[in-house]
Amino acid sequence: MSSLLILNGPNLNLLGTRQPEVYGRTTLADIQTLCEAEASLYGMTIAFAQSNHEGQMIDLIHAARGTHAGIVLNAGAYTHTSVALMDAISSVAVPLVEVHLSNIHAREAFRHKSFIAPVALGQICGFGATGYALAIQALATHLGLQRGNADG
Repeated sequence: MSSLLILNGPNLNLLGTRQPEVYGRTTLADIQTLCEAEASLYGMTIAFAQSNHEGQMIDLIHAARGTHAGIVLNAGAYTHTSVALMDAISSVAVPLVEVHLSNIHAREAFRHKSFIAPVALGQICGFGATGYALAIQALATHLGLQRGNADG
């Protein structure tokens, strides 16, 4: 059975209460439940993590090599600032999909630049929590898995 790392960055632990007009009322626990359900449709399991610390996120990305078949990453504000995360992703060669709850391209100009996008399979933004399910579907397709694949 394949597993995915679902990794969430700074301030995402406050989902549901933090700027609900931008990020909605869905909590991080709700997103974890959604990810578990979506991954199970492809015979996959998930490891779900959140950190406000860049170094810890890098450690989790490093540990994904040889452990997880793919990564779904919502790096939060580190998306726009962290060359270190970009380098970590490049170093592990684990397929990764970048996710954002809001449409970062419709927000402040500084949010339009992603250091993650050049080393990701793709970027999903603006669909709220559904973006995580879409990212799992994209990774499953990339890995050659189909819905109902219990042998993932």
